[in-house]
Amino acid sequence: MESVIRLVNTLQKTCTLLGDYGDDRSLPTLWGSLPTIVVLGGQSSGKSSVLESFVGRDFLPRGSGIVTRRPLILQLYKIDPGKENYAQFLHTGDKKFIDFSMVRKEIQEETDRVTGKAKQISALPINLSIYSPNVVNLTLVDLPGLTKVAVEGQPESIVQEIENMVRSYVEKPNTIILAITPANQDLATSDAIKIAREVDPAGERTFGVLTKLDLMDKGTNALDVLEGRSYRLQHPWVGVVNRSQADINRNLDMIAARHREREFFATSPEYGHLASRMGSEYLAKLLSKHLESVIKARIPSLVSLINKTADELESDLTHFGRPVSIDEGAQLYTILELCRAFDRVFKEHLEGGRPGGDRIYGVFDHQLPIALRKLPFDRHLSLQNVKKVVCQADGYQPHLIAPEQGYRRLIESSLNYFRGPAEASVDAIHFILKELVRKSIGETQELRRFPTLQAEIVAAANEALERFRDDSKKTVLRMVDMEASYLTVDFFRKLPQEAEKGGNPNVSAADRYSEGHFRRIGSNVSSYVDMVSETLKNMIPKAVVYCQVQEAKRTLLDHFYTQVGKKEGRQLAQLLDEDPVLMERRQQCSRKLELYTAARNEIDSVLWTR
Repeated sequence: MESVIRLVNTLQKTCTLLGDYGDDRSLPTLWGSLPTIVVLGGQSSGKSSVLESFVGRDFLPRGSGIVTRRPLILQLYKIDPGKENYAQFLHTGDKKFIDFSMVRKEIQEETDRVTGKAKQISALPINLSIYSPNVVNLTLVDLPGLTKVAVEGQPESIVQEIENMVRSYVEKPNTIILAITPANQDLATSDAIKIAREVDPAGERTFGVLTKLDLMDKGTNALDVLEGRSYRLQHPWVGVVNRSQADINRNLDMIAARHREREFFATSPEYGHLASRMGSEYLAKLLSKHLESVIKARIPSLVSLINKTADELESDLTHFGRPVSIDEGAQLYTILELCRAFDRVFKEHLEGGRPGGDRIYGVFDHQLPIALRKLPFDRHLSLQNVKKVVCQADGYQPHLIAPEQGYRRLIESSLNYFRGPAEASVDAIHFILKELVRKSIGETQELRRFPTLQAEIVAAANEALERFRDDSKKTVLRMVDMEASYLTVDFFRKLPQEAEKGGNPNVSAADRYSEGHFRRIGSNVSSYVDMVSETLKNMIPKAVVYCQVQEAKRTLLDHFYTQVGKKEGRQLAQLLDEDPVLMERRQQCSRKLELYTAARNEIDSVLWTR
């Protein structure tokens, strides 16, 4: 039985920690699946005394008015006999409290830290674990006592605020209600019973507890309640006798108080026949046994929920990536692997596995031809400009047959226009490759953790693309210059033949400067330029692809690899400096997974011992 109750404690602690980590995945379902014992009662009903009797120690704040102003989640862990009692708060980490008066002080201070000293309340719980050989494994939630009147310094709304807080706990179908009512109070006026009856009309989840049986008026007793005649519940009523204020003032210890309680019931003429089912010790064991039966019924659904959530967290951790090694060699390997992952994505863009590479073809198939067609050859080879260039080329001596110098000047000046489209093609491909680098960085999942390395890779890739662009630009401009540096001989050889076909090669000097003559020169030059244009339209893409695209595929990060290989451990660690937000998300995910794994192991251990 102890293992099952310890499981409940572990799972409830898991829920509390998951709440601190902001888990919104399965926390509401997991918490809702767990049975929780909620202590419900009015102010001065004896709630604190009942809880302290379970623990066997004084540890709760006392006083008049509202003493409990925040929910207290109390987890009791039974340890081996002879070991020292101690307490731990969730908000203080691993600090152990041996002196239980310091536990009381810490509860007061932690309450004031959130609510202030003005008797305000807060729904933020305090989590307290107590380890003792004298307890049963149990988890309880102590809530502010119900009240009907606000005291000085409190808003009038506090009465409703407390009731709303209480209802938020006891309305849950898995809540076990421990309804505390003083025996010297009319049951019909009990705040605890009133709310328990509303949320649990069949009495299936409610355990009734009568306190202060020893303070009832002489000649009266609570047998009608304890035997279930006044108000029947599915579970038996339990009577307890707490320490009086006088006992507390004279430091009557719990062992003596428990002994006196047992003696009260054993020797009481009214309650003697019920003595075996009365008292704080019996109540703790009754709750523990009931908790065990409830949790056993829920183990299969809990296993399924925890396994499902743990699998999802494993998947998230894989997505976030494992923590980076501190070993220098492992760090270098990680960097190179990340670079290769980026390189694969970049190549997929170029080769068609991902969109983007088709834009390169669009430059060659669309932009370059349009740019070539828009060159101002009509103006450059106009009759007026042809005549001007040819005459200037002749100088003081007119040409005899064909104006070779005029042809050369017209052709060379025309071919210079091809430099613009050639350079524009190089720049267009450079822009596309830079854009693909940017996209590839964003699409490389493994790199998202490392913004510094991302920036370094982008910088190195862009630097390499700049070099490729410079080489490509030099190449295409050389191609244009080569066309201008050596004209095709066959083109000139056709000119005399065309003159002969014209019928009279021996035309007069006057005819050589006629309008028709210059038009024919312009037409011949235009034909030659068209021929060169077709050649360059085919050759520029080849040069650009070879110098930029192929080089980017082959050697984009080669220089970066060389530089990384020279870096020392500290510099490598800087490259693997992760995004702080992602690191925090992974750490939280890892901590959640540890909690779910621990809960799963706890369930497995319970299943093996059943």
